Amino acid sequence: MNKVLLSTVTPVYTGAAFLAELVAELADVRDALRQEGAPVELAEAVFVDDASTDGSAEILEGLAARHSWVKPITLSRNYGQHPATVAGVLHTSGDWVATLDEDLQHRPRHLMPLLAQAVQSAGDVVFAQPQAAVHGKPFRDFSSLLYKRLVSWLAGNQEIKRFNSFRMIRGSIARAAASVSTRETYFDIALCWFTRRISTLPLPLREVREERAGKSSYRLRSLLRHGRRLLVSSQIRPLRLGGAVGMASLMLSVLGAAAALFLKLLRPESIDVQGWTSLILTLLFFGGLISLLISIALEYLSVLHLETLGRPTFFVVDRSQDRTVAEWFRSRP
Repeated sequence: MNKVLLSTVTPVYTGAAFLAELVAELADVRDALRQEGAPVELAEAVFVDDASTDGSAEILEGLAARHSWVKPITLSRNYGQHPATVAGVLHTSGDWVATLDEDLQHRPRHLMPLLAQAVQSAGDVVFAQPQAAVHGKPFRDFSSLLYKRLVSWLAGNQEIKRFNSFRMIRGSIARAAASVSTRETYFDIALCWFTRRISTLPLPLREVREERAGKSSYRLRSLLRHGRRLLVSSQIRPLRLGGAVGMASLMLSVLGAAAALFLKLLRPESIDVQGWTSLILTLLFFGGLISLLISIALEYLSVLHLETLGRPTFFVVDRSQDRTVAEWFRSRP
């Protein structure tokens, strides 16, 4: 039986200080798998040079010359982490694709635990879940968690709370999600369009760059853009809530009109003030009608928007190789 191939994807922007160490750790994982006779092979490590500014491109060229499985690709200009990740995924060929950051926050030694979790559960995506605060600034961790929870509630998608840039993805799904991703598509949202077999694995993640240099690679502007893309790619649940409120208002106005008509015909003496009831019911009826129609229109636009972003009608996946790899992981000490 052919080996299951693993590809890794790493966007690179300011990674000169970390790339050699990262490749060395990937090489250790690759060599260990070969020595154990594993049915899994780390076949390629794709590095996406996102118009790096610190000499990372030259370092990648040198690493590629020493390691045939290191494959750097160069983007024409800086596009950002998500587009760079998508570009890298589209250049992979592995049965599984793992995405890692450039700054050693995601250690290659955790690749096999992520893969083990995926194949043993017949899953398609496994996100790393930080066991503790990742960043040195509590506000950054708290705000990120709060925003994910807010968007998760707005979109009615509980998977959003799990999203992390350290992921193990079934290769066919990774490339399919990447192929439909536009610039405004949040890659993890696209993954949810293709599968709901998603889980997490608690891992010790630390932002090494921030610990060594005292600053993060993310600026406030990039974080806001990151969050906006997440929101734009999601279908917002309050749109449906607005429709429900509009429908409830319509029904209430109809019931109120029936009750008012009943009193007018059978017990007119019980009505002390004339005119206010009909005015309120009219406002309630047309307000509910307008809210319902606007909600339907916005829902329709939301569906068209998601179709434009690339949400598929269906997708076929092959999980037949999982059992062999899962059995090997279970047999390990």
